Amino acid sequence: MNRTIEFLSRPYADEVMNRFVSYAKIDTQSNRHAEETPTTKGQWDLAHTLERELREMSVPHVELDDRCYLIARLPASPGKEQAPCIGLMAHMDTASDVSGSGVKPRIIRDYDGKAVQLSEQYILDPAEFPDLAEHVDDTIIVTDGSTLLGADDKAGVAEIMTAIAWLIKHPELEHGPIDIYFTPDEETGKGMDHFPLQKARAVACYTLDGGKAPEIEAECFNAYAVKAEFFGKVIHIGAARGKLANAVAMAASFIGMLPRSESPEATDSWYGYYCPIEVSGTIDHAWTEVYLRDFSSDRMQERIAALKAFAAAVEVQFPGGQVKLAITQQYLNMKQKLDAQPAVLEKLERAIKTAGFEPVMKPIRGGTDGSRLTEMGIPTPNLFTGGYNYHSRFEWASVSEMALAVETIINLVLIWAE
Repeated sequence: MNRTIEFLSRPYADEVMNRFVSYAKIDTQSNRHAEETPTTKGQWDLAHTLERELREMSVPHVELDDRCYLIARLPASPGKEQAPCIGLMAHMDTASDVSGSGVKPRIIRDYDGKAVQLSEQYILDPAEFPDLAEHVDDTIIVTDGSTLLGADDKAGVAEIMTAIAWLIKHPELEHGPIDIYFTPDEETGKGMDHFPLQKARAVACYTLDGGKAPEIEAECFNAYAVKAEFFGKVIHIGAARGKLANAVAMAASFIGMLPRSESPEATDSWYGYYCPIEVSGTIDHAWTEVYLRDFSSDRMQERIAALKAFAAAVEVQFPGGQVKLAITQQYLNMKQKLDAQPAVLEKLERAIKTAGFEPVMKPIRGGTDGSRLTEMGIPTPNLFTGGYNYHSRFEWASVSEMALAVETIINLVLIWAE
């Protein structure tokens, strides 16, 4: 039997699709420049929706705190109270790379494998995005070309909600206690800054924030953000010879020193990179923010040292100018801590195999809230959601893979209760 057709026939396939479409229409785009948590008011709209739906499901423990962290707990089945508590986590915000306002999801049933006209200007073409070609006969969800879709991470949110609803409707499926964590502002890198860890009971957790099925991600980048500030020496540019230090030119020189062969667009697999995210300024003062990513902690220290050397070189080039670097750790590679507790991954692999698929291990070229939660002491690998082309207007999602994610969650909680 075609596996796509088989999972589309699952009784929760339509439910997870409908939940996702409903959530995707809510504007939860976060703002990396805002200081408050959550960084945008729209995230409250989804949080309140999820809070209401969980209460309507009769989940007895549901709490939405004053920073938009939603924590719920489904009690264990009778007789399974002593089973370990596990967590399921997804983030409610969407990225700011492309507009997330006015999302209009479009459902395409029985996808025929051809290019999809999103709008007059944009085409989703399997020649450019070959993963599409693997989804003939699937139901896929696309954008109208004017916004992102929001499968990152509303697909994960929908899958968790659908799995919880299914477990409640089927009390014969015996499980231990389950924690549910929905977080704000993951896309800004601040998603776990105010996470109420003292309220979490999970001994292990799983983020639903990956992409293609049946992938598992159990290692991630070490991640740092470096803000470089350039302080110029200003004088009238008509009398500037030997006197002016132009902060804009200083910033440009610094960015120009970043090796092009170690940029996001030039690397894949386990290769790290430097990525300037933003730049702004005047002759007097300019700044840029650079993301550093590497799977190796030693190599990360080399990258930090390189930026310090670039800053010193800029100061030499521009006498009278000054460069200051502010270095912030964002998250660390979770591999070492997950390796120390192999059962967390072993049970996840079993859950996918029970659904009839062979799990695929791959590194995250990024991070998740689970990366941070692992640092906090709760091992949290990441698994697929069925979303593709994240953060772009070409984003799309596979309903069969979303249904597979729901089944994987259900299998997982049953395995933990054995």
